[in-house]
Amino acid sequence: MPAVVVAGARQTGKSTLARQCGPEGRRYLSLDDLDLLDLARRDPDSLVRGAEHVTLSEVQREPGLLSAVKRAIDSDRRPGQFLLTGSANLLMMRRVSESLAGRASYLTLWPMTRQEQLGRGKGGRWEDLIETGDAGWRDLLGAEPADAEDWRALARRGGFPVPAVHLRDAGEREIWFDGYVRTYLERDLQALSSIAALPDFRRLMRAACLRIGGLVNQTALGRDIGLPQPTVNRYLNLLETSYLLVRIPAYSVNRTKRLTKSPKLYWGDTGLALSLAGESEPRGAHLENLVLQSLLAWRDARLGRAEILHWRTTVGEEVDFVIETGDSLLPIEVKATTRPRLRDARHLKTFRDEHGEMARAGLLLHAGTLLEWLGPHALAVPWWRVA
Repeated sequence: MPAVVVAGARQTGKSTLARQCGPEGRRYLSLDDLDLLDLARRDPDSLVRGAEHVTLSEVQREPGLLSAVKRAIDSDRRPGQFLLTGSANLLMMRRVSESLAGRASYLTLWPMTRQEQLGRGKGGRWEDLIETGDAGWRDLLGAEPADAEDWRALARRGGFPVPAVHLRDAGEREIWFDGYVRTYLERDLQALSSIAALPDFRRLMRAACLRIGGLVNQTALGRDIGLPQPTVNRYLNLLETSYLLVRIPAYSVNRTKRLTKSPKLYWGDTGLALSLAGESEPRGAHLENLVLQSLLAWRDARLGRAEILHWRTTVGEEVDFVIETGDSLLPIEVKATTRPRLRDARHLKTFRDEHGEMARAGLLLHAGTLLEWLGPHALAVPWWRVA
């Protein structure tokens, strides 16, 4: 492609990655530089005219620059000319009228997974599980040595590189997260949309953090914090556009129904979510969120299409995550228990019974050390052997 767009939340490492990519001598231009931002607004064509291997960072700050990039590409379609980074999902921004369709490929950089924090260039064992028959899962996961880890420590530090890797003290991380939120509210958010009542927005962020793993009910959320439903909808969309909030659609055989069923709410980073909510002790939902972060990093790095969904029936039976690849469904249940039991996997059996040959055996990810089949429908696996 003539252009590659790397998007993700602020401070996930996009600029560091972009500076290290591509041929030596590549020009690097950041719209965080106010002089460059002003030039991009007044004369965007001058920034990209005759460009050969140029990186444009934080392009969401001036969406009009994308039209100039389009014009440059249409006059010269050599691959790899433009590397664009942005701290917002350009395809979800209302002010972006140019998507570079047919001219750019899009990549998402999520916060660091546990495997990446350990120095391994992967997001988990998900692809291995997809490619291996169910009967071979236990041998696959037990063959390699794995480092057990307390999931609560990982949840507290999250996946942003600075607090996850470089800061070891909880107090220092809290200062970092507080500064991150202030910067987001006072600068990044205003670049996306005008928000007059920042205290209301921050209150919604806190309420959303306290509802991790729950179904999204905008009316109830608005009632709890004193905001009308349309405002709640707008604020949630802004958080999702910023890659801070993640909504997981519901699985249904009828793909149209997935758009109408209630999604589940998670955050892009557990450390930030805990800080915003004022919670010192992670809950079971935060372990779910950690597993999801690993799944998202894997999904958005693979070439084949995969969907991450959740499943819930009208009588309350539910499975935390369902990986859909082609005609195959892999259900995953996450429990914070250290002693998984057969009853913990009962909804995995229900899911498999309902979906027949499409459904593979399920995974019961837990906080203990047991790696064993609980029955033909579910393998109990320590979360750290997969995520």
